[in-house]
Amino acid sequence: MNRIALFLPNWIGDVVMATPAVRAVRTAFPAAELVAVCKPYVADVLAGAPWFAHTVLADKRGPKAQRLFAAARRLRELGTDAAVLFPNSFRTALLARLGGAKRIVGFARYARGFLLTDKLHAKTDARGRFVPSPALDDYNRLAVALGAADPGHRMELFTTPADDSSAAEVWERFGLGRYPRVVALNPGAAFGAAKHWGCDHFAELARSLTARLGCGVLVLCGPGEREMARQIAEQSRSPHVHSLADAKLSLGLTKAVVKRADLLVTTDSGPRHFAAAFNRPVVALFGPTHIEWTETHFAKEICLQKKLACGPCQQRVCPLGHHRCMRELAPAAVFEAAERLLTRLTLPVWEGVPRAA
Repeated sequence: MNRIALFLPNWIGDVVMATPAVRAVRTAFPAAELVAVCKPYVADVLAGAPWFAHTVLADKRGPKAQRLFAAARRLRELGTDAAVLFPNSFRTALLARLGGAKRIVGFARYARGFLLTDKLHAKTDARGRFVPSPALDDYNRLAVALGAADPGHRMELFTTPADDSSAAEVWERFGLGRYPRVVALNPGAAFGAAKHWGCDHFAELARSLTARLGCGVLVLCGPGEREMARQIAEQSRSPHVHSLADAKLSLGLTKAVVKRADLLVTTDSGPRHFAAAFNRPVVALFGPTHIEWTETHFAKEICLQKKLACGPCQQRVCPLGHHRCMRELAPAAVFEAAERLLTRLTLPVWEGVPRAA
């Protein structure tokens, strides 16, 4: 095959979970050019990666036919021999077919089976109901179906020189090099309010990390989460807690900051997977979502979840209004998990990142 189109997932964390499969396809077909087909907002997740020769940005916003046919025309110009569909939507299969792919590998869901040449099926129980299983493993199954070897579970990301320079400026601005350990906190969650842990909880955790362990703390945020990051830093009442609220934000900066940090404490959101991809310890806070769907088999991760009769409900907003699954996840328990990771692991020092003596 001369050219293979990989239709990337639509969520930031899922793109990271697809990296073992992408790497395996790259290894299995060294002479082929890989084409990334993705939404514009996830393209920067793989910035700096050596895998792709071309990127096609496909988005259904705006006139649907124009967006669809423009992307299909670009794929036909490139001449794709095969397509691997990580998303399960009908639209991705249609785009692959209109784009001229001779072989299309994907899961037969949402009535798109007739568009596929290689059909895979999701795991179900005896009654035909979907069984929670790691998306990472499903992505790997797609790569194997194309002809790659078992990709394994090691996720991988890259940063650009500009990303690393931006992170270095953050370290310099807040004097983070003077701390023996720097902990990054990620309070945001694009999925919905049900995943939020609460500014008061994050502030209490940040205060404990600085007072009891001497850590520097940096609160991450996306463009719509600046006020949340400010509140956490202010409510911590600690001069050692800083936020990115006033920084020039980008996905690349978030990646580079996580790569430098000694630990990430995060909601179940995209940056959680950045930590594993850069081999950084992570405490992940789960509420309404099944851990099984996003299991990554990362040895340096501790997942915490309050088990309740009403969950995991997989809802964006708590349907009962109490949000107990996150509210009752105590900061003391999260601090204990963070301390365990910080004290049991010997972490590498990233080149160019000063550490206190």
